[in-house]
Amino acid sequence: MFSLFQKKSQPESDSFFPISTDMHSHILPGIDDGSPDVATSISLIKGLMALGITKSIATPHIISDMYRNTPATIAAAKSELQIALKKEQMDFELHTAAEYMLDSYFFELLNSGNPLLTLRDKLLLTEFSYASMPDEPGKYSFAIIMAGYQPVLAHPERYPYYYNNYKVFHHLVELGFKLQLNLLSVTGYYGKDAAKVANYLLKEDLYSFLGTDIHHERHLAALSDANSKKIFRKHLFGKSWNTII
Repeated sequence: MFSLFQKKSQPESDSFFPISTDMHSHILPGIDDGSPDVATSISLIKGLMALGITKSIATPHIISDMYRNTPATIAAAKSELQIALKKEQMDFELHTAAEYMLDSYFFELLNSGNPLLTLRDKLLLTEFSYASMPDEPGKYSFAIIMAGYQPVLAHPERYPYYYNNYKVFHHLVELGFKLQLNLLSVTGYYGKDAAKVANYLLKEDLYSFLGTDIHHERHLAALSDANSKKIFRKHLFGKSWNTII
């Protein structure tokens, strides 16, 4: 079994950011609710680099009724951004995958047999709807695993229908989901309930991955905030977070 982690040394006194590789971001221009254009993408990447990020996996949404991105649309956006990075002489390693909403369209894609866009090897970034709780998440994970993929569930701390039942998070892991924390969740950016769940899942060591899920300049500003720095130092150092590219 391959290791998903690489040992990370303790932070220096002026260091506060717990990752150098961001495995969840929306920095590709103009293809989802993240960066709207190349100029914004470049600005976001400059901000990430200032935080210590040197590599990023851009994971645009694939959602049936909103963003039907394909390998072709994602590759085109990546190429456009890479040209801009080269022009700006920015030494930033850019990779692409996707964030798949687990809806009917996703299972059409899964059942088609065509390769899905993974973080690495067979690691597949997925998400649930915020509005409605999945009836049988075990059927989702079973189908994904049987197709040869490892499901990674994005930001479980942000699904409000689970806020009164913390046992469900243990069950999701038992079903085969790897859990991914949004950095800003621990700061209270998404509300007190999300922060409470995030801290519980950290305490229980249920997270396997950590990402920014950055969409816009407001996220960047919050990631750089002085209070966020203190919280990241307190809660997120000491564990060897993912290095998957």
